[in-house]
Amino acid sequence: MPVRTPLMQTLGLAHPIIQAPMAGGGDTPALVAAVAEAGGIGFLGAQYLPLERIGEVARAVRARTNRAFGVNLFAPQPAPVLPPDPEAAVARVAPFFAELGLEAPSVPASAADDFEDRLAALLETGASSLSFTMGLLPEPAMQAARARGMTLIGTATSVDEAVALERSGVDAIVAQGGEAGGHRGTFLGDLGAGVVGTMALVPQVVDAVSVPVIASGGIMDGRGIAAALVLGAQAVQMGTAFLTCDEAGVPEAYKAAILAAAEHQTRVTRAFSGRPARGIVNRFMEIVEAGAGPGDILGFPLQNALTRPMRTAAGGQGKADCLSLWAGQGVRLAGRGPASALMARLAAGTAAAFGRADG
Repeated sequence: MPVRTPLMQTLGLAHPIIQAPMAGGGDTPALVAAVAEAGGIGFLGAQYLPLERIGEVARAVRARTNRAFGVNLFAPQPAPVLPPDPEAAVARVAPFFAELGLEAPSVPASAADDFEDRLAALLETGASSLSFTMGLLPEPAMQAARARGMTLIGTATSVDEAVALERSGVDAIVAQGGEAGGHRGTFLGDLGAGVVGTMALVPQVVDAVSVPVIASGGIMDGRGIAAALVLGAQAVQMGTAFLTCDEAGVPEAYKAAILAAAEHQTRVTRAFSGRPARGIVNRFMEIVEAGAGPGDILGFPLQNALTRPMRTAAGGQGKADCLSLWAGQGVRLAGRGPASALMARLAAGTAAAFGRADG
Protein backbone atom coordinates (compact mmCIF):
# COMPACT_ATOMS: atom_id res chain seq x y z
CA MET A 1 0.00 0.00 0.00
CA PRO A 2 1.38 3.45 -0.87
CA VAL A 3 2.05 6.10 1.73
CA ARG A 4 -0.90 8.14 2.90
CA THR A 5 -1.53 10.95 0.42
CA PRO A 6 -1.99 14.59 1.50
CA LEU A 7 -5.64 14.47 0.43
CA MET A 8 -6.23 11.38 2.58
CA GLN A 9 -4.88 13.34 5.54
CA THR A 10 -7.09 16.33 4.71
CA LEU A 11 -10.22 14.19 4.45
CA GLY A 12 -9.29 11.94 7.38
CA LEU A 13 -9.16 8.75 5.32
CA ALA A 14 -7.64 5.43 6.25
CA HIS A 15 -8.20 4.30 2.66
CA PRO A 16 -8.15 6.48 -0.49
CA ILE A 17 -11.82 5.75 -1.19
CA ILE A 18 -14.65 8.24 -1.67
CA GLN A 19 -18.20 6.98 -2.07
CA ALA A 20 -19.63 9.12 -4.84
CA PRO A 21 -22.69 11.28 -4.23
CA MET A 22 -25.67 9.68 -5.95
CA ALA A 23 -28.54 12.16 -6.01
CA GLY A 24 -31.86 10.39 -6.18
CA GLY A 25 -31.68 8.03 -3.22
CA GLY A 26 -28.72 5.73 -3.79
CA ASP A 27 -26.55 7.24 -1.09
CA THR A 28 -28.58 6.61 2.06
CA PRO A 29 -27.39 7.73 5.51
CA ALA A 30 -26.68 4.07 6.27
CA LEU A 31 -24.39 3.77 3.24
CA VAL A 32 -22.57 7.05 3.88
CA ALA A 33 -21.99 6.13 7.52
CA ALA A 34 -20.85 2.59 6.72
CA VAL A 35 -18.23 3.87 4.28
CA ALA A 36 -17.02 6.40 6.86
CA GLU A 37 -16.80 3.78 9.60
CA ALA A 38 -14.75 1.56 7.27
CA GLY A 39 -12.12 4.26 6.69
CA GLY A 40 -13.41 6.04 3.58
CA ILE A 41 -15.69 9.04 3.21
CA GLY A 42 -19.24 8.99 1.93
CA PHE A 43 -21.07 11.83 0.21
CA LEU A 44 -24.76 12.70 0.25
CA GLY A 45 -26.11 13.82 -3.12
CA ALA A 46 -28.46 16.55 -1.96
CA GLN A 47 -29.59 18.06 -5.27
CA TYR A 48 -32.96 16.31 -5.37
CA LEU A 49 -33.67 16.20 -1.64
CA PRO A 50 -36.49 18.47 -0.50
CA LEU A 51 -34.88 21.42 1.28
CA GLU A 52 -36.57 20.56 4.56
CA ARG A 53 -35.10 17.05 4.49
CA ILE A 54 -31.44 17.97 4.04
CA GLY A 55 -30.88 18.58 7.74
CA GLU A 56 -32.84 15.45 8.66
CA VAL A 57 -30.73 13.23 6.39
CA ALA A 58 -27.48 14.74 7.69
CA ARG A 59 -28.58 14.10 11.26
CA ALA A 60 -29.33 10.50 10.30
CA VAL A 61 -25.72 10.14 9.11
CA ARG A 62 -24.37 11.72 12.29
CA ALA A 63 -26.48 9.37 14.41
CA ARG A 64 -24.59 6.47 12.84
CA THR A 65 -21.03 7.79 12.83
CA ASN A 66 -18.82 10.49 14.29
CA ARG A 67 -16.52 10.33 11.27
CA ALA A 68 -16.40 12.89 8.49
CA PHE A 69 -18.88 12.87 5.62
CA GLY A 70 -19.48 15.11 2.61
CA VAL A 71 -22.38 16.72 0.76
CA ASN A 72 -22.83 17.46 -2.93
CA LEU A 73 -24.89 19.76 -5.12
CA PHE A 74 -25.04 20.92 -8.73
CA ALA A 75 -23.48 24.24 -9.68
CA PRO A 76 -26.05 26.85 -10.76
CA GLN A 77 -27.44 25.93 -14.17
CA PRO A 78 -28.71 28.21 -16.94
CA ALA A 79 -32.48 28.36 -17.19
CA PRO A 80 -33.74 25.76 -19.69
CA VAL A 81 -35.56 26.92 -22.80
CA LEU A 82 -38.65 25.08 -23.98
CA PRO A 83 -38.66 24.01 -27.65
CA PRO A 84 -41.36 25.45 -29.95
CA ASP A 85 -43.44 22.30 -29.53
CA PRO A 86 -42.77 20.81 -26.06
CA GLU A 87 -45.75 18.48 -26.46
CA ALA A 88 -43.59 16.36 -28.78
CA ALA A 89 -41.35 15.46 -25.84
CA VAL A 90 -44.38 14.72 -23.69
CA ALA A 91 -45.84 12.45 -26.37
CA ARG A 92 -42.65 10.35 -26.50
CA VAL A 93 -42.90 9.41 -22.81
CA ALA A 94 -46.71 9.24 -22.51
CA PRO A 95 -47.00 5.51 -23.42
CA PHE A 96 -44.74 4.60 -20.51
CA PHE A 97 -46.93 6.57 -18.10
CA ALA A 98 -49.96 4.68 -19.36
CA GLU A 99 -48.15 1.37 -19.02
CA LEU A 100 -47.43 2.14 -15.36
CA GLY A 101 -50.99 3.20 -14.65
CA LEU A 102 -50.14 6.89 -14.26
CA GLU A 103 -52.06 9.94 -15.36
CA ALA A 104 -50.96 11.37 -18.70
CA PRO A 105 -47.86 13.58 -18.37
CA SER A 106 -47.83 17.28 -19.14
CA VAL A 107 -45.19 19.90 -19.90
CA PRO A 108 -43.39 20.60 -16.60
CA ALA A 109 -43.23 24.13 -15.31
CA SER A 110 -39.81 25.74 -15.00
CA ALA A 111 -38.83 25.58 -11.34
CA ALA A 112 -37.22 28.55 -9.63
CA ASP A 113 -33.49 28.21 -9.04
CA ASP A 114 -33.10 27.22 -5.38
CA PHE A 115 -29.29 27.10 -5.39
CA GLU A 116 -28.89 29.69 -2.63
CA ASP A 117 -31.39 27.99 -0.32
CA ARG A 118 -29.91 24.55 -1.02
CA LEU A 119 -26.40 25.77 -0.33
CA ALA A 120 -27.51 27.39 2.92
CA ALA A 121 -29.05 24.11 4.06
CA LEU A 122 -25.89 22.16 3.18
CA LEU A 123 -23.71 24.57 5.12
CA GLU A 124 -25.70 23.68 8.26
CA THR A 125 -25.22 19.90 7.96
CA GLY A 126 -21.89 19.64 9.75
CA ALA A 127 -20.34 18.01 6.68
CA SER A 128 -16.59 18.39 6.35
CA SER A 129 -16.55 18.55 2.53
CA LEU A 130 -18.66 20.14 -0.18
CA SER A 131 -18.37 18.73 -3.69
CA PHE A 132 -20.11 20.01 -6.77
CA THR A 133 -20.51 19.20 -10.44
CA MET A 134 -21.66 20.69 -13.77
CA GLY A 135 -19.85 23.98 -13.36
CA LEU A 136 -18.13 26.44 -11.06
CA LEU A 137 -19.52 27.71 -7.78
CA PRO A 138 -20.05 31.45 -7.39
CA GLU A 139 -17.32 33.06 -5.29
CA PRO A 140 -19.72 33.96 -2.42
CA ALA A 141 -20.66 30.28 -2.18
CA MET A 142 -16.99 29.29 -2.08
CA GLN A 143 -16.34 31.82 0.67
CA ALA A 144 -19.30 30.61 2.70
CA ALA A 145 -18.09 27.01 2.52
CA ARG A 146 -14.54 28.00 3.43
CA ALA A 147 -15.87 29.91 6.44
CA ARG A 148 -17.31 26.59 7.67
CA GLY A 149 -13.94 24.88 7.18
CA MET A 150 -15.28 22.70 4.38
CA THR A 151 -13.00 21.10 1.78
CA LEU A 152 -14.17 22.21 -1.68
CA ILE A 153 -14.13 19.61 -4.45
CA GLY A 154 -15.12 20.34 -8.07
CA THR A 155 -15.69 17.97 -11.00
CA ALA A 156 -13.85 18.11 -14.33
CA THR A 157 -14.20 16.02 -17.50
CA SER A 158 -11.33 17.78 -19.30
CA VAL A 159 -8.02 19.47 -18.55
CA ASP A 160 -9.51 22.88 -19.37
CA GLU A 161 -12.25 22.35 -16.81
CA ALA A 162 -9.71 21.24 -14.21
CA VAL A 163 -7.64 24.37 -14.78
CA ALA A 164 -10.77 26.53 -14.45
CA LEU A 165 -11.66 24.79 -11.19
CA GLU A 166 -8.18 25.29 -9.77
CA ARG A 167 -8.32 28.99 -10.65
CA SER A 168 -11.65 29.23 -8.85
CA GLY A 169 -9.99 28.07 -5.63
CA VAL A 170 -11.07 24.47 -5.10
CA ASP A 171 -9.09 22.23 -2.76
CA ALA A 172 -9.31 19.12 -4.96
CA ILE A 173 -10.67 18.04 -8.34
CA VAL A 174 -12.58 14.91 -9.35
CA ALA A 175 -11.35 13.87 -12.80
CA GLN A 176 -14.49 12.18 -14.13
CA GLY A 177 -13.60 9.74 -16.88
CA GLY A 178 -15.99 8.79 -19.64
CA GLU A 179 -16.56 5.37 -18.06
CA ALA A 180 -18.34 6.91 -15.06
CA GLY A 181 -22.01 6.27 -14.47
CA GLY A 182 -24.54 9.03 -13.92
CA HIS A 183 -24.52 12.61 -15.10
CA ARG A 184 -21.50 13.99 -16.87
CA GLY A 185 -19.97 16.96 -15.07
CA THR A 186 -19.02 18.72 -18.31
CA PHE A 187 -19.40 22.51 -18.23
CA LEU A 188 -17.04 23.84 -20.91
CA GLY A 189 -17.71 23.23 -24.60
CA ASP A 190 -19.90 20.52 -26.08
CA LEU A 191 -21.74 18.61 -23.35
CA GLY A 192 -21.52 15.45 -25.41
CA ALA A 193 -17.74 15.63 -25.81
CA GLY A 194 -16.74 15.21 -22.16
CA VAL A 195 -16.16 11.46 -22.29
CA VAL A 196 -12.35 11.17 -22.18
CA GLY A 197 -11.42 7.85 -20.55
CA THR A 198 -10.20 7.78 -16.95
CA MET A 199 -6.78 6.34 -17.77
CA ALA A 200 -6.16 9.13 -20.28
CA LEU A 201 -7.76 11.95 -18.30
CA VAL A 202 -6.24 11.49 -14.84
CA PRO A 203 -2.53 11.87 -15.65
CA GLN A 204 -3.19 14.85 -17.92
CA VAL A 205 -5.17 16.60 -15.18
CA VAL A 206 -2.50 15.72 -12.60
CA ASP A 207 0.13 17.37 -14.82
CA ALA A 208 -2.02 20.47 -15.41
CA VAL A 209 -3.00 21.41 -11.84
CA SER A 210 -1.31 21.62 -8.45
CA VAL A 211 -4.27 20.62 -6.28
CA PRO A 212 -4.99 16.95 -5.47
CA VAL A 213 -6.81 14.93 -8.12
CA ILE A 214 -9.46 12.28 -7.44
CA ALA A 215 -9.95 9.64 -10.14
CA SER A 216 -13.49 8.62 -11.06
CA GLY A 217 -14.96 6.39 -13.75
CA GLY A 218 -14.96 2.62 -14.15
CA ILE A 219 -13.10 1.97 -10.87
CA MET A 220 -14.65 -1.03 -9.14
CA ASP A 221 -11.90 -2.88 -7.25
CA GLY A 222 -8.44 -2.63 -5.72
CA ARG A 223 -6.74 -2.99 -9.09
CA GLY A 224 -8.52 0.12 -10.33
CA ILE A 225 -7.66 2.04 -7.18
CA ALA A 226 -3.99 1.09 -7.46
CA ALA A 227 -3.92 2.08 -11.13
CA ALA A 228 -5.44 5.48 -10.35
CA LEU A 229 -2.89 6.13 -7.61
CA VAL A 230 -0.03 5.16 -9.91
CA LEU A 231 -1.38 7.65 -12.46
CA GLY A 232 -1.04 10.39 -9.84
CA ALA A 233 -4.49 10.53 -8.26
CA GLN A 234 -4.55 10.92 -4.48
CA ALA A 235 -7.86 9.09 -4.04
CA VAL A 236 -10.67 7.57 -6.08
CA GLN A 237 -14.39 8.27 -6.21
CA MET A 238 -16.62 5.23 -6.76
CA GLY A 239 -20.35 5.09 -7.36
CA THR A 240 -21.50 1.98 -9.22
CA ALA A 241 -19.62 -0.36 -6.88
CA PHE A 242 -21.64 0.98 -3.94
CA LEU A 243 -25.04 0.91 -5.68
CA THR A 244 -25.39 -2.84 -5.17
CA CYS A 245 -24.48 -2.71 -1.47
CA ASP A 246 -27.15 -3.69 1.03
CA GLU A 247 -27.34 -0.11 2.32
CA ALA A 248 -27.86 1.53 -1.09
CA GLY A 249 -31.32 3.03 -1.52
CA VAL A 250 -32.05 2.20 -5.16
CA PRO A 251 -34.84 -0.28 -6.02
CA GLU A 252 -34.00 -3.97 -6.14
CA ALA A 253 -34.78 -3.97 -9.86
CA TYR A 254 -31.99 -1.42 -10.32
CA LYS A 255 -29.49 -3.52 -8.35
CA ALA A 256 -30.46 -6.62 -10.32
CA ALA A 257 -29.95 -4.75 -13.61
CA ILE A 258 -26.42 -3.75 -12.58
CA LEU A 259 -25.55 -7.31 -11.56
CA ALA A 260 -26.86 -8.66 -14.87
CA ALA A 261 -25.24 -6.05 -17.12
CA ALA A 262 -22.09 -6.29 -19.22
CA GLU A 263 -19.52 -3.57 -19.91
CA HIS A 264 -20.88 -2.85 -23.40
CA GLN A 265 -24.46 -2.37 -22.21
CA THR A 266 -24.14 1.18 -20.90
CA ARG A 267 -24.21 4.39 -22.90
CA VAL A 268 -24.58 8.12 -22.46
CA THR A 269 -28.16 9.33 -22.87
CA ARG A 270 -30.30 12.46 -22.50
CA ALA A 271 -33.58 10.53 -22.47
CA PHE A 272 -34.24 10.62 -18.74
CA SER A 273 -33.01 14.03 -17.61
CA GLY A 274 -32.18 16.12 -20.66
CA ARG A 275 -28.48 16.13 -19.78
CA PRO A 276 -25.87 13.54 -20.83
CA ALA A 277 -25.63 10.71 -18.29
CA ARG A 278 -24.32 7.14 -18.53
CA GLY A 279 -26.68 4.30 -17.71
CA ILE A 280 -27.62 0.75 -18.63
CA VAL A 281 -29.51 0.65 -21.92
CA ASN A 282 -33.17 -0.22 -21.46
CA ARG A 283 -36.41 -0.03 -23.39
CA PHE A 284 -37.25 3.55 -22.38
CA MET A 285 -33.84 4.80 -23.47
CA GLU A 286 -34.01 3.05 -26.83
CA ILE A 287 -37.55 4.14 -27.69
CA VAL A 288 -37.23 7.77 -26.58
CA GLU A 289 -33.89 8.22 -28.34
CA ALA A 290 -34.91 6.49 -31.58
CA GLY A 291 -35.18 9.16 -34.27
CA ALA A 292 -35.42 11.95 -31.69
CA GLY A 293 -35.11 15.43 -33.13
CA PRO A 294 -33.70 18.52 -31.38
CA GLY A 295 -36.96 19.32 -29.57
CA ASP A 296 -38.08 15.77 -28.77
CA ILE A 297 -36.19 15.64 -25.46
CA LEU A 298 -36.50 18.64 -23.14
CA GLY A 299 -33.45 20.33 -21.65
CA PHE A 300 -32.24 19.70 -18.11
CA PRO A 301 -33.90 19.82 -15.61
CA LEU A 302 -37.25 19.92 -17.46
CA GLN A 303 -36.89 16.41 -18.90
CA ASN A 304 -35.87 15.22 -15.45
CA ALA A 305 -39.06 16.68 -14.00
CA LEU A 306 -41.12 15.22 -16.86
CA THR A 307 -39.87 11.66 -16.30
CA ARG A 308 -39.70 11.72 -12.48
CA PRO A 309 -43.23 10.36 -11.83
CA MET A 310 -42.57 7.53 -14.28
CA ARG A 311 -39.25 6.63 -12.66
CA THR A 312 -40.75 6.70 -9.17
CA ALA A 313 -43.60 4.43 -10.19
CA ALA A 314 -41.28 2.08 -12.06
CA GLY A 315 -39.10 1.69 -8.97
CA GLY A 316 -42.11 0.78 -6.86
CA GLN A 317 -43.35 -1.69 -9.46
CA GLY A 318 -39.94 -3.26 -10.08
CA LYS A 319 -39.88 -2.32 -13.77
CA ALA A 320 -36.28 -1.65 -14.71
CA ASP A 321 -37.26 -0.83 -18.31
CA CYS A 322 -38.53 2.56 -17.13
CA LEU A 323 -35.80 3.38 -14.61
CA SER A 324 -32.77 5.59 -15.13
CA LEU A 325 -30.21 2.85 -14.43
CA TRP A 326 -27.15 5.06 -13.95
CA ALA A 327 -24.07 2.86 -13.94
CA GLY A 328 -20.49 2.93 -15.17
CA GLN A 329 -18.70 0.59 -17.55
CA GLY A 330 -17.26 -1.60 -14.79
CA VAL A 331 -20.61 -3.28 -14.08
CA ARG A 332 -19.31 -6.87 -14.41
CA LEU A 333 -17.23 -6.24 -11.27
CA ALA A 334 -20.24 -5.35 -9.10
CA GLY A 335 -21.28 -7.60 -6.24
CA ARG A 336 -23.77 -7.84 -3.38
CA GLY A 337 -23.19 -7.47 0.34
CA PRO A 338 -22.71 -4.84 3.04
CA ALA A 339 -20.61 -1.74 2.38
CA SER A 340 -18.19 -2.75 5.14
CA ALA A 341 -17.34 -5.95 3.24
CA LEU A 342 -16.86 -4.03 0.00
CA MET A 343 -14.55 -1.56 1.73
CA ALA A 344 -12.51 -4.44 3.17
CA ARG A 345 -12.19 -6.02 -0.29
CA LEU A 346 -11.16 -2.72 -1.84
CA ALA A 347 -8.48 -2.10 0.77
CA ALA A 348 -7.12 -5.65 0.50
CA GLY A 349 -7.25 -5.57 -3.29
CA THR A 350 -5.37 -2.28 -3.44
CA ALA A 351 -2.64 -3.61 -1.17
CA ALA A 352 -2.41 -6.80 -3.21
CA ALA A 353 -2.15 -4.89 -6.46
CA PHE A 354 0.73 -2.80 -5.13
CA GLY A 355 2.33 -5.95 -3.78
CA ARG A 356 2.26 -7.54 -7.22
CA ALA A 357 3.69 -4.39 -8.76
CA ASP A 358 6.50 -4.24 -6.19
CA GLY A 359 7.25 -7.92 -6.63
